[in-house]
Amino acid sequence: MSNNFRVASIFAALVLLWLVSGLFSEPEAPVPNLLDAIASMSDSSLPVVVVEEIRAEPRNKRRVLRGKTVSKQTASISTEVPGIVVSRPVERGAVVVKGQVLCEIAIDDRAALVTEALAAVAQAEIEYDGALSLQSDNLLAEAQVAQTAARLESARAILLRRELDLSRTKVTAPFSGVIETQPLVVGDLARVGDVCATLINLNPILVEVSVSERDVGELRLGGIANARTSTGQYLEGTITFVGSQSDEVTRTYLAEITIPNPDYDIRAGLTAVVDLPGEAVKAHRVSLSLFTLNDAGALGLRTINRENRVEFYPVSILEDSPDGAWVTGLPERARLITVGHEFVAEGQIVDARTALAEEAGVPNR
Repeated sequence: MSNNFRVASIFAALVLLWLVSGLFSEPEAPVPNLLDAIASMSDSSLPVVVVEEIRAEPRNKRRVLRGKTVSKQTASISTEVPGIVVSRPVERGAVVVKGQVLCEIAIDDRAALVTEALAAVAQAEIEYDGALSLQSDNLLAEAQVAQTAARLESARAILLRRELDLSRTKVTAPFSGVIETQPLVVGDLARVGDVCATLINLNPILVEVSVSERDVGELRLGGIANARTSTGQYLEGTITFVGSQSDEVTRTYLAEITIPNPDYDIRAGLTAVVDLPGEAVKAHRVSLSLFTLNDAGALGLRTINRENRVEFYPVSILEDSPDGAWVTGLPERARLITVGHEFVAEGQIVDARTALAEEAGVPNR
């Protein structure tokens, strides 16, 4: 009994000692604010900022525009002779080559008419040769020889028309491409001008974009341009056309990028985001968090000059990404405020720090 009481007393004393020690322990020191840490190292009453010296680098000016893919050629291939459609060798979606038959009209009596015309030409040639022979013997007047010559030429012309009429029973592709539509089917009675098939040339394919008045002068024929379609395809092509006349409504200029498409895997009519190259400029890369607005609402960056006086430079963004942005508008060499830019104003003199910032744990950017 006394032993149990002794053990309990010792345990209670230990718990009490632990509780009392917690009352007198020092509280955990708060993590100092970054600017407070820097300011504590300065004897100056001026606002303290961290600066980084940055230098401009050559960068191609680029414009990101929206456009669409369009076919190089689109044609409605029509029949040139009337008749019943007896054959349609290819179907919609097929890739065809130049000269391939798309649909065929019944020959009917066209072959017989060609045979008849051939015989007429042969007869006219014999008559003409005979007339020449008689003329050489002064037995036939020149006018009669001319008549036989005219009959020969007429027979040849009739033969040519009938051969063309026969050949036109086969409607062929005028260029290589993909068949998009086929209004005529086997058994239809085709009239002259009826569409046999719609043919689209997708190799190469074009990307059309509208370029503003401000940017059109920077485009160069032969320049490389990149595009990404709404289907996720990444494309690279060459600028092959820049318009000389603006659209009357939008005041923009049409530009075309030609892209190889030998496998026909890029469709026409897709939305495309186009990255157009421009002239080379000097630009700085900066963190997106450093942008600020001045009193006029202009987007820019704060720097300091040799007298440590704050300056504000409006900038234009060439490119941006989650890792930073390329901008123009800064001097070639600039002392950019990277910490504290939100708390100073243009014209204010500051205490600029770089080494102290490193000691306070500020990463160099």
